[in-house]
Amino acid sequence: MSLDKNEVKIPELVMGVRNLAALKACRENADAVYFSVDRLSLRSRAQEISTENLADFVEEIHNNGMNGYLAVNSVIYPDNLNELDEVLECAASANVDAIIAWDPATIIKAADKDLRVHISTQANVSNQVTAEFYRSLGASRVVLARELSLAQIKEISEDTEIELEVFVHGAMCQAISGRCYLSAYLLGKSGNCGECSQPCRWEWSLHSDNGAIVDIEGKYLMSAKDLCMIEHIPELVDAGVDAFKVEGRLRNPGYTATISEYYRNALDLFKEGKYEKSKVTPLKERMALEYNRGFSTGFYFGYPGPDSLAYDFDMNASPVKREAVGVVTNYYPKKAAAAVKLLEQGLETGDTIIIEGNTTYLEQEVDSILHEGEKVDSIERGNEIGLAVDDVVRKNDRVFRINKDIARQ
Repeated sequence: MSLDKNEVKIPELVMGVRNLAALKACRENADAVYFSVDRLSLRSRAQEISTENLADFVEEIHNNGMNGYLAVNSVIYPDNLNELDEVLECAASANVDAIIAWDPATIIKAADKDLRVHISTQANVSNQVTAEFYRSLGASRVVLARELSLAQIKEISEDTEIELEVFVHGAMCQAISGRCYLSAYLLGKSGNCGECSQPCRWEWSLHSDNGAIVDIEGKYLMSAKDLCMIEHIPELVDAGVDAFKVEGRLRNPGYTATISEYYRNALDLFKEGKYEKSKVTPLKERMALEYNRGFSTGFYFGYPGPDSLAYDFDMNASPVKREAVGVVTNYYPKKAAAAVKLLEQGLETGDTIIIEGNTTYLEQEVDSILHEGEKVDSIERGNEIGLAVDDVVRKNDRVFRINKDIARQ
């Protein structure tokens, strides 16, 4: 939806989350989150949110001032219809802010329950006529196909009233949105039904007609680099984009925290009129410390070439390593402190640690270490220590140390 020249709308930052810990990791920076339950989603295989705890999860989203969008974007077969009714009924009861869908059955049934609908990128919406068609069905937003250029997006935005959302960061599918059958063909696990095994990320070799192996650069012949558009926010806004979407329903909370923080920083710079490439390029460099396959701009500036493929990246790569340290054995809220058993590694003051659990995510520096009532600067594994913590942690949460040589500054 195109804006008046004098009106600048800051796009909504929409983060993908897999659980409560990931939600907490981005609550300071995201405007909205999207997520799935354990049924009828393209990421159902890795979900820790279910119809049973959906209401509590959505309440936590709203308590943090964010919108919550539930993805129900798998193909719906006849034997899925009753299950679809159950999921949508739970969504309505939980007061989700929108359903992300593309199957007409889901769109119709969601509308019947007065649920707002965002059209999934699986619908491959690639022009304004299609966008207006979905608006006529009651949809309030479309997540455009990833295969569009900025020029095409701008043309669409100038000729439709529906909100436009685009992916700005994260994994790129090798196939056209909603059209991949490779996982289903090779393994019987359909990517369109939430079971993609990502064979495009495997090592492949190329053979000639006579069986000889063709010598080519790299081993991951179909693995696309990750999308990263943090250096092009003005162009996206100028194209009429209403929401920035970050892939991440399979990502750990640390990834969610980092990416949301740096995109929020970039959006704030843009809002304040201080956005410059020299200021956002360092943000991109810091994001590269999280798991990624290298970065590209996807289709935004034209059809991707050979440099958009991650030939030499083994699935995900990151120079930052998390080293397991131990486990939380107790939490003392009045003292804002935790007892930690050092099972795998020792600790030193100044170390950067992550404390993570099903509902916990906390990253902080170790300011002091208490052992047997005395402050120490370092301690070996096998000991139980006390640590001051910046937020609530829980018994059995895992404690990790970030590799000091390459941790972000």
